[in-house]
Amino acid sequence: MLALGKLLDLTLAGREPTEKIQLTAEGTRLHWLTEGALEITPPGAADCGLDLLLSAGIHGNETAPIELLDRLVQGVARGELRPRARVLFLLGNPDAMRRGERYVEHDINRLFCGRHEESSGFEALRAAELERLATSFFSKPGRTRLHYDLHTAIRGSKIEQFALYPYREGRAHSQRELARLKAAGIEAVLLQNKTGITFSSFTYAHLEAEAFTLELGKARPFGQNGIVKLDRLETLLEQLIEGREAESEEGGLDGMQLFTVAREIIKHSEGFRLHLPDDIENFSELPVGYLLAEDIADTRWVIEEEGARIIFPNPKVKNGLRAGILVVPVNI
Repeated sequence: MLALGKLLDLTLAGREPTEKIQLTAEGTRLHWLTEGALEITPPGAADCGLDLLLSAGIHGNETAPIELLDRLVQGVARGELRPRARVLFLLGNPDAMRRGERYVEHDINRLFCGRHEESSGFEALRAAELERLATSFFSKPGRTRLHYDLHTAIRGSKIEQFALYPYREGRAHSQRELARLKAAGIEAVLLQNKTGITFSSFTYAHLEAEAFTLELGKARPFGQNGIVKLDRLETLLEQLIEGREAESEEGGLDGMQLFTVAREIIKHSEGFRLHLPDDIENFSELPVGYLLAEDIADTRWVIEEEGARIIFPNPKVKNGLRAGILVVPVNI
């Protein structure tokens, strides 16, 4: 196996490879760009026109997606995967990965789309670097651009694997991409209705990529992810990398659940109180009239929407950040 196939090992060790560029026997180029960043370029005659960005480890303790990318990188380095797409592998927060923590000082996934300029420290610099790497990768004209940012959640979920589809005004959702997600085992998609500050929001709104945040189960330490079933996603990614994806079948969205954002719960002060059990799962349904949260100045969030569900409840976020999202089902 080529030494650059050890992207994860090198990143966790805080080491740089001696050789920054290596070639497989078939002529695929592996190029170490910087810590946690490896660009794969197929031989020119084999190129299928897809630029695929695969990121994981934006939160350092979300290890199942990191291990998935590691398997794909090693497959390329061994010559078992023969790319026809350009692929950029990014391990987002190496410092947090080495510590086994979600982040060190700041949540990187709240620092994109210019937010890193309002912050400081390693994670702000890394968010800016990730934006530069993605911008450079997606700079070639006339190519298909696709970004999957892979995560696992800090809590369980009624719907284990789901995606967040970013928003940009005037841009329609892609039925083909939704069908791809369903083929990959994604059970539900949250259609966002305002521009976000996450990595996938940046590539979607600013770089013209189709982009998704994928939530793939519950976060666990390295080597303890046997319960996280990523076989279908791994198969899809291998097909995309090798340019041999099967055509989506008619009715390909049957059974997929779609949701839209009803409201975001923003924490304004240390007096914020979220009236939910600590172990509540994502997509838990809340009844109309339920007092969800309270904050200063008699601010109250009461459930008004039929079929409302909560995702990402977290009362420990910093003031000014989102402490939960209320979502409601929509028709395909």
